[in-house]
Amino acid sequence: MHTDKTLGVLGGMGPAATADFLRVLAEKTPAGTDQEHPRMIVYSHTVTPDRTTFLLGKGPDPTEYIKDGLKTLIGWGADILCATCNTAHYFIDGFRDEIDKPIVHIIDETILKSSTVSPQGAWLTATLGTMKTGLYQKHAKDSGYNFRIPDYDMQVEIHDVTDMVKAGLHKEAGEKFRGIVERLWEIEKLPVVGACTEIPIAYANTGLDKEMGISCLEALAEGCIRELYYK
Repeated sequence: MHTDKTLGVLGGMGPAATADFLRVLAEKTPAGTDQEHPRMIVYSHTVTPDRTTFLLGKGPDPTEYIKDGLKTLIGWGADILCATCNTAHYFIDGFRDEIDKPIVHIIDETILKSSTVSPQGAWLTATLGTMKTGLYQKHAKDSGYNFRIPDYDMQVEIHDVTDMVKAGLHKEAGEKFRGIVERLWEIEKLPVVGACTEIPIAYANTGLDKEMGISCLEALAEGCIRELYYK
């Protein structure tokens, strides 16, 4: 297959998640040669202030950084956009009408994948910022999907896991996340949605059943492929 469209990836939030997204996208792309893979422009906009820190009232507003990043990608020639950060979509939703190119929305794509893999529901694991915004809960309610929500103390532990991945402590993050997931499964054995782009990296290091982890990075990659090749 071939596409004439160029994908613009707003990354750097964080760098490891962006790199993992590119790997997943390459693996899932319906291509048999280099030339059949999509053209991509990746903007690792690492100077973007931390999204969760702002939402918790402790840091600067990242809105203009995210908006500038997307508009820069358009200026560089991107036809379709995506951002490899779930919490960033809280800000994107606020100015989406100002962006004149389609955005593959990681929240919507992850809910779509979750409803296909586990129609009965799933555990939602994300940063404190994403949880505070209620992004997943709102979008899931609109589509009639049911997420189980860990208690607040466990949410804090999950947030710590994402920080560990950002710091390059992937094995340690996996060990910590395994303990969290096993406690969730004592309550109800449902798949775990990695609704932060660092969480799929942690889950991959848990040693747990791959089929019981739903990756937002995989969902985003599948959404980008659909827009690039099938629209």
